[in-house]
Amino acid sequence: MSFTKEQLREQMLLYAVTDRHWLNGQTLYEQVEEALKGGATFIQLREKDLTEEEFLEEAKKIQQLCKKYRVPFIINDNVKLAKEIDADGVHVGQSDMEALDVRAQLGEDKIIGVSARTVEQALLAEKHGADYLGVGAVFQTGTKTDAWEVEHSVLKEICTKVDIPVVAIGGITQDNVKELSGSGINGVAVISAIFAQKDIETATAKLKSCVEQIV
Repeated sequence: MSFTKEQLREQMLLYAVTDRHWLNGQTLYEQVEEALKGGATFIQLREKDLTEEEFLEEAKKIQQLCKKYRVPFIINDNVKLAKEIDADGVHVGQSDMEALDVRAQLGEDKIIGVSARTVEQALLAEKHGADYLGVGAVFQTGTKTDAWEVEHSVLKEICTKVDIPVVAIGGITQDNVKELSGSGINGVAVISAIFAQKDIETATAKLKSCVEQIV
Protein backbone atom coordinates (compact mmCIF):
# COMPACT_ATOMS: atom_id res chain seq x y z
CA MET A 1 0.00 0.00 0.00
CA SER A 2 1.07 3.57 -0.51
CA PHE A 3 -0.10 6.55 1.51
CA THR A 4 -0.09 10.24 0.62
CA LYS A 5 1.49 12.67 3.08
CA GLU A 6 -1.97 13.78 4.19
CA GLN A 7 -3.18 10.21 4.65
CA LEU A 8 -0.04 9.42 6.64
CA ARG A 9 -0.71 12.37 8.94
CA GLU A 10 -4.19 10.99 9.65
CA GLN A 11 -2.87 7.43 10.14
CA MET A 12 -0.65 8.67 13.00
CA LEU A 13 -3.62 9.08 15.36
CA LEU A 14 -3.27 5.80 17.25
CA TYR A 15 0.01 4.06 16.54
CA ALA A 16 0.27 0.60 18.12
CA VAL A 17 3.69 -0.94 18.79
CA THR A 18 3.64 -4.70 19.35
CA ASP A 19 5.04 -6.49 22.38
CA ARG A 20 4.72 -10.24 22.93
CA HIS A 21 5.24 -9.98 26.71
CA TRP A 22 1.47 -9.92 27.25
CA LEU A 23 0.28 -12.70 24.92
CA ASN A 24 -1.42 -14.71 27.72
CA GLY A 25 -2.18 -17.64 25.46
CA GLN A 26 -3.10 -15.55 22.42
CA THR A 27 -1.02 -15.14 19.27
CA LEU A 28 0.40 -11.75 18.36
CA TYR A 29 -1.72 -11.92 15.20
CA GLU A 30 -4.88 -12.23 17.30
CA GLN A 31 -3.89 -9.32 19.52
CA VAL A 32 -3.01 -7.07 16.60
CA GLU A 33 -6.36 -7.85 14.99
CA GLU A 34 -8.13 -6.89 18.21
CA ALA A 35 -6.24 -3.59 18.20
CA LEU A 36 -7.19 -2.98 14.57
CA LYS A 37 -10.84 -3.76 15.31
CA GLY A 38 -10.65 -1.24 18.15
CA GLY A 39 -9.41 1.43 15.77
CA ALA A 40 -5.60 1.36 15.78
CA THR A 41 -4.50 3.39 12.75
CA PHE A 42 -0.85 2.32 12.43
CA ILE A 43 1.05 -0.86 13.37
CA GLN A 44 4.74 -1.23 14.13
CA LEU A 45 6.10 -4.75 14.56
CA ARG A 46 8.76 -4.57 17.27
CA GLU A 47 10.60 -7.80 17.99
CA LYS A 48 13.78 -7.99 20.04
CA ASP A 49 13.85 -11.66 20.98
CA LEU A 50 12.84 -13.62 17.88
CA THR A 51 15.22 -15.26 15.44
CA GLU A 52 15.38 -13.73 11.96
CA GLU A 53 13.32 -16.63 10.60
CA GLU A 54 10.63 -16.29 13.30
CA PHE A 55 10.55 -12.52 12.84
CA LEU A 56 10.08 -12.95 9.09
CA GLU A 57 7.22 -15.41 9.54
CA GLU A 58 5.46 -13.16 12.08
CA ALA A 59 5.95 -10.10 9.90
CA LYS A 60 4.40 -11.69 6.82
CA LYS A 61 1.26 -12.69 8.74
CA ILE A 62 0.72 -9.31 10.36
CA GLN A 63 1.51 -7.51 7.12
CA GLN A 64 -1.44 -9.26 5.46
CA LEU A 65 -3.66 -8.36 8.40
CA CYS A 66 -2.73 -4.68 8.09
CA LYS A 67 -3.45 -4.76 4.36
CA LYS A 68 -6.90 -6.14 5.14
CA TYR A 69 -7.59 -3.19 7.47
CA ARG A 70 -5.78 -0.70 5.17
CA VAL A 71 -3.43 0.41 7.94
CA PRO A 72 0.30 1.12 7.49
CA PHE A 73 2.57 -1.71 8.61
CA ILE A 74 6.17 -0.95 9.47
CA ILE A 75 9.08 -2.82 10.99
CA ASN A 76 11.12 -1.59 13.95
CA ASP A 77 14.86 -1.25 13.22
CA ASN A 78 15.22 -4.14 10.76
CA VAL A 79 15.65 -2.41 7.40
CA LYS A 80 16.74 -5.61 5.65
CA LEU A 81 13.60 -7.48 6.70
CA ALA A 82 11.36 -4.51 5.83
CA LYS A 83 12.83 -4.50 2.34
CA GLU A 84 12.55 -8.28 1.98
CA ILE A 85 8.81 -8.40 2.64
CA ASP A 86 8.07 -5.01 1.04
CA ALA A 87 6.67 -3.56 4.28
CA ASP A 88 5.23 -0.04 4.17
CA GLY A 89 8.31 1.23 5.96
CA VAL A 90 10.59 1.13 8.95
CA HIS A 91 11.16 2.98 12.22
CA VAL A 92 14.71 3.65 13.41
CA GLY A 93 16.12 5.04 16.63
CA GLN A 94 18.98 7.48 17.10
CA SER A 95 21.48 4.64 17.50
CA ASP A 96 20.26 2.82 14.38
CA MET A 97 20.77 3.55 10.69
CA GLU A 98 20.50 7.20 9.53
CA ALA A 99 17.29 8.13 7.69
CA LEU A 100 19.33 9.00 4.58
CA ASP A 101 20.78 5.50 4.46
CA VAL A 102 17.39 3.90 5.13
CA ARG A 103 15.87 5.89 2.26
CA ALA A 104 18.66 4.77 -0.06
CA GLN A 105 17.85 1.14 0.73
CA LEU A 106 14.04 1.26 0.78
CA GLY A 107 13.27 3.83 -1.91
CA GLU A 108 11.22 7.01 -2.04
CA ASP A 109 7.78 5.44 -1.61
CA LYS A 110 8.40 3.88 1.83
CA ILE A 111 7.54 5.36 5.23
CA ILE A 112 10.52 6.19 7.42
CA GLY A 113 10.02 7.08 11.06
CA VAL A 114 12.76 8.31 13.35
CA SER A 115 12.90 8.59 17.15
CA ALA A 116 13.84 12.03 18.48
CA ARG A 117 14.32 13.51 21.95
CA THR A 118 15.58 16.98 21.08
CA VAL A 119 14.74 19.73 18.61
CA GLU A 120 18.14 19.22 16.96
CA GLN A 121 17.53 15.51 16.43
CA ALA A 122 14.06 16.24 15.05
CA LEU A 123 15.28 18.83 12.54
CA LEU A 124 18.12 16.59 11.37
CA ALA A 125 15.77 13.62 10.90
CA GLU A 126 13.41 15.77 8.83
CA LYS A 127 16.32 17.11 6.77
CA HIS A 128 17.46 13.54 6.12
CA GLY A 129 14.07 12.50 4.79
CA ALA A 130 12.08 11.14 7.74
CA ASP A 131 8.34 10.98 7.08
CA TYR A 132 7.38 11.25 10.74
CA LEU A 133 8.94 11.51 14.21
CA GLY A 134 8.36 9.49 17.36
CA VAL A 135 9.12 11.79 20.30
CA GLY A 136 9.53 10.56 23.86
CA ALA A 137 9.42 9.25 26.40
CA VAL A 138 6.79 11.86 27.29
CA PHE A 139 5.94 10.04 30.54
CA GLN A 140 7.82 7.51 32.62
CA THR A 141 7.70 4.10 31.01
CA GLY A 142 8.63 0.59 32.03
CA THR A 143 8.76 -0.72 28.46
CA LYS A 144 12.06 0.93 27.59
CA THR A 145 14.33 1.09 30.60
CA ASP A 146 16.82 3.39 28.88
CA ALA A 147 14.23 6.00 27.95
CA TRP A 148 14.26 9.33 29.70
CA GLU A 149 11.41 11.78 29.74
CA VAL A 150 11.09 14.55 27.16
CA GLU A 151 9.67 17.75 28.64
CA HIS A 152 6.31 18.65 27.18
CA SER A 153 7.70 22.07 26.27
CA VAL A 154 10.31 20.32 24.10
CA LEU A 155 7.61 18.17 22.49
CA LYS A 156 5.64 21.30 21.66
CA GLU A 157 8.71 23.05 20.24
CA ILE A 158 9.49 20.06 18.02
CA CYS A 159 5.93 20.12 16.70
CA THR A 160 6.25 23.81 15.80
CA LYS A 161 9.68 23.46 14.17
CA VAL A 162 9.04 20.49 11.84
CA ASP A 163 6.57 20.06 8.98
CA ILE A 164 6.29 16.28 9.26
CA PRO A 165 3.85 14.47 11.62
CA VAL A 166 4.88 13.93 15.23
CA VAL A 167 3.67 11.12 17.49
CA ALA A 168 4.30 11.19 21.22
CA ILE A 169 5.48 7.95 22.79
CA GLY A 170 6.32 6.65 26.25
CA GLY A 171 4.09 5.84 29.20
CA ILE A 172 0.92 7.16 27.56
CA THR A 173 -2.41 5.95 29.02
CA GLN A 174 -6.08 6.88 28.86
CA ASP A 175 -5.56 8.72 32.14
CA ASN A 176 -2.64 10.95 31.18
CA VAL A 177 -3.03 11.47 27.43
CA LYS A 178 -5.05 14.67 28.00
CA GLU A 179 -1.87 16.24 29.41
CA LEU A 180 -0.55 16.30 25.83
CA SER A 181 -3.40 18.54 24.65
CA GLY A 182 -2.13 21.62 22.82
CA SER A 183 1.28 20.15 22.08
CA GLY A 184 0.68 19.94 18.34
CA ILE A 185 1.11 16.17 18.06
CA ASN A 186 -0.65 14.20 15.34
CA GLY A 187 -1.18 11.17 17.53
CA VAL A 188 0.29 8.85 20.13
CA ALA A 189 2.28 5.63 19.94
CA VAL A 190 1.58 3.09 22.68
CA ILE A 191 2.54 -0.41 23.69
CA SER A 192 1.16 -1.44 27.08
CA ALA A 193 -1.87 0.86 26.88
CA ILE A 194 -3.12 -1.53 24.20
CA PHE A 195 -1.31 -4.86 24.39
CA ALA A 196 -1.17 -5.20 28.20
CA GLN A 197 -4.95 -4.78 28.50
CA LYS A 198 -7.34 -7.68 29.11
CA ASP A 199 -9.77 -6.43 26.47
CA ILE A 200 -7.52 -5.04 23.75
CA GLU A 201 -10.31 -4.04 21.36
CA THR A 202 -12.20 -2.03 23.99
CA ALA A 203 -9.03 -0.47 25.41
CA THR A 204 -7.97 0.60 21.92
CA ALA A 205 -11.35 2.16 21.16
CA LYS A 206 -11.39 4.09 24.45
CA LEU A 207 -7.84 5.36 23.99
CA LYS A 208 -8.58 6.39 20.42
CA SER A 209 -11.55 8.42 21.61
CA CYS A 210 -9.32 10.18 24.15
CA VAL A 211 -6.67 10.97 21.53
CA GLU A 212 -9.24 12.34 19.08
CA GLN A 213 -10.17 14.94 21.69
CA ILE A 214 -6.64 16.37 21.91
CA VAL A 215 -5.24 16.37 18.36
